[in-house]
Amino acid sequence: MPRPMTMAEKILAAHAGLDEVEPGQLIECDLDLVLSNDVTAPIAVKEFRKIGVEKVFDPTKIALVPDHYVPNKDIKSAEQAKIVRDFAREQGINHYYEVGCMGVEHALLPEQGVVGAGDLIIGADSHTCTYGALGAFATGVGSTDAGVGYATGKAWFKVPESLLFKIEGELASGVTGKDVILHIIGMIGVDGALYQAMEFTGSAIRAMDMDERMSISNMAIEAGGKAGLIDVDDVTRAYLDGRVERPYTEYHSDPDAVYAKVYEIDAASIQPTVAFPHLPSNTRPVAEARDVRIDQAVIGSCTNGRIADMRQAADVLRGRKVHPDVRCIVIPATQAVYRQCIEEGLMDVFLDANCAVSTPTCGPCLGGYMGILAAGERAIATTNRNFVGRMGDPTSEVYLSSPAVAAASAVLGHIGLPEDLD
Repeated sequence: MPRPMTMAEKILAAHAGLDEVEPGQLIECDLDLVLSNDVTAPIAVKEFRKIGVEKVFDPTKIALVPDHYVPNKDIKSAEQAKIVRDFAREQGINHYYEVGCMGVEHALLPEQGVVGAGDLIIGADSHTCTYGALGAFATGVGSTDAGVGYATGKAWFKVPESLLFKIEGELASGVTGKDVILHIIGMIGVDGALYQAMEFTGSAIRAMDMDERMSISNMAIEAGGKAGLIDVDDVTRAYLDGRVERPYTEYHSDPDAVYAKVYEIDAASIQPTVAFPHLPSNTRPVAEARDVRIDQAVIGSCTNGRIADMRQAADVLRGRKVHPDVRCIVIPATQAVYRQCIEEGLMDVFLDANCAVSTPTCGPCLGGYMGILAAGERAIATTNRNFVGRMGDPTSEVYLSSPAVAAASAVLGHIGLPEDLD
């Protein structure tokens, strides 16, 4: 009989062709998907060329999503995008997404059914851990690993320990998945899950839709996590069935699986939360941040650019105007989300509130374009990182929050809650 194992261990064992694995073990695994974007793919392509093979291991198992600096910001970004485009055409890559079809990668690939439960995925982008919300083991790697993955379809792993986060009870009104993960990161720190698989469970998680769950898994890396997994249940199946392009496999943690640590969290204790500069772990309740004036609000990203996030923001902005001293930028994460915003009338809400609405892009999150901060400016953002200079000048500041809090702050001119608008 194999030893009792966690979800993470079971997925890794299956892809290594082993009956069981244990933390610390070095294994070579077959990959279901290798992902890169317009920043990381050009380096991966260069490394792929060095290996000397002519063709990628499987053109159906590579995804190339230009989303960071496209539509092209400048000549350099245009050249980067061209490298990706040319490689996709040369290799016959199935999952290449051109401008007009693309979206923010970690929202796009689940939406398009490219990733599913039980998959083992590496991506040359740290927020690849998002797909753990679907019951996959997904993790970020460097471009060299991605290039080797293009060629071989394999990667080496050290089996991580697992941490279990049990969030039981009912979340208070206005508390979202983003608040849950900010609360957890604030509790354990940015290295609290270093090279460990974070597993999220409990009645509060089971009550969430997939958009909320993906927000949680997306930020596992901000605690140092190797992956962020959520058990497959009826909500997951309803999302995957009829969407995912190939059969998926469910892996569930054994009841007696061993965890490095178990955290038990009362859902009712979690408040709307904001992360102050310059770490995602520098968290405080929003109620304690009302004296922070802002110059910009960004609503979007791979963390909070899905339709549920757009609805949260629109519910706050409906019938209101963005503060005259604030720039509010709204970025639906995919073309499908953009279209749904139009169909549901959310786009009218954003435009009537004086928001600027962009085609899908990661632009402002990484300080690329579409919302760079000048010296001394402050932004509240639904993004995932607030490091020094992350969104612009090194003296600028980024505060992380949920879409509802970002929208309320855009109207107020300072960080605040939706109820502060009444």
